[in-house]
Amino acid sequence: DLCFSLLDLMKKLREIFTVGSGPVNRIRFNTISNNLTDQKMKTIHTFIFLFIILFSAEAKKVDLKLKLETGKEYRQKMVSESNIIQEISGQKMDMVMSITGEMLFKVNDYQNGVYDMDVNYERLAMSIKMPQMTMEFSSEKEDENDVLSKILASMKGKVFNIKMTDKGKVTEVNNIETIYESAFDNLPQITEQQIAQIREQIARAYGKDAFKGSIEMAIAVFPDKKVKKGESWEVDTELKSGMQADVTTTYTLVEIHPDYFLIKGDSKIVTADKDAYVKMNGMPMRYDLSGTMASVIRIGSDTGWIVEAEIKQDIEGDAYIKENEKLPDGMVIPMVMKTTMTVTD
Repeated sequence: DLCFSLLDLMKKLREIFTVGSGPVNRIRFNTISNNLTDQKMKTIHTFIFLFIILFSAEAKKVDLKLKLETGKEYRQKMVSESNIIQEISGQKMDMVMSITGEMLFKVNDYQNGVYDMDVNYERLAMSIKMPQMTMEFSSEKEDENDVLSKILASMKGKVFNIKMTDKGKVTEVNNIETIYESAFDNLPQITEQQIAQIREQIARAYGKDAFKGSIEMAIAVFPDKKVKKGESWEVDTELKSGMQADVTTTYTLVEIHPDYFLIKGDSKIVTADKDAYVKMNGMPMRYDLSGTMASVIRIGSDTGWIVEAEIKQDIEGDAYIKENEKLPDGMVIPMVMKTTMTVTD
């Protein structure tokens, strides 16, 4: 639009400055001022004014995307805290679950809009708080009797590989399972059944699907075109950690600052397949949940990397346990989940 406007402006000025049978290539400013009519001067001023408006509007548009440098390292800390209220056999049970991950991303290559990156966890922590007890586990905890903390510690520093577009979409997550496979070796104090349950919990919190979903929730927020302040766009994201859900978010560029861009998002969350069962603690479960999410994200203007973000989810509905040996009649569990996720660099 700006290019066409400039062409129109040039044509109009050429018409104004045409004398006799051809355009004047060199006209002194004083001569023009003396010979042009008031109407012509008004026309010139109008076109110059319109040009300035068009140029200013275009200049304020920004290209929001990742602009990372090959060979450089970028850090990210994610803390997710979920307040889960469940009703089991008529009794309410409150639980607060917190998951923390500090990650290091190293950019190996960038081709055709896709980054090749090595990732490793620098710190891991998990806690579960219930009325009856509190359990806390950390990769920094030194306790030979704390099996889960030992497993988290063994996952530190182990590298896996991802492919991420400059719009924040994770297209591949490779070898992430290897960071915790050997963590279950030499644990004679727990049974094979307990190992299977812990492996399931670790995979759900830090596995391929959990990693992809949590990363895209914070990073895959970019539009497919340049935008200006106040402009909105829509992004679709899939969550596959435990409950599978579709997230549709409308993002808006709220502020353009020399150091950062401020983006806000409003999302709708719906269970992707309400009839699909997944195994949770050895029992088949399905979910019928829906909710909303609000995001406030600050990204660096020079890198597109997250500087700070806060994401709040409100989800409610029912979880269904299918009939099985432990529960011949099955069970319906009404539940409410309120989650706050913070991301910093």
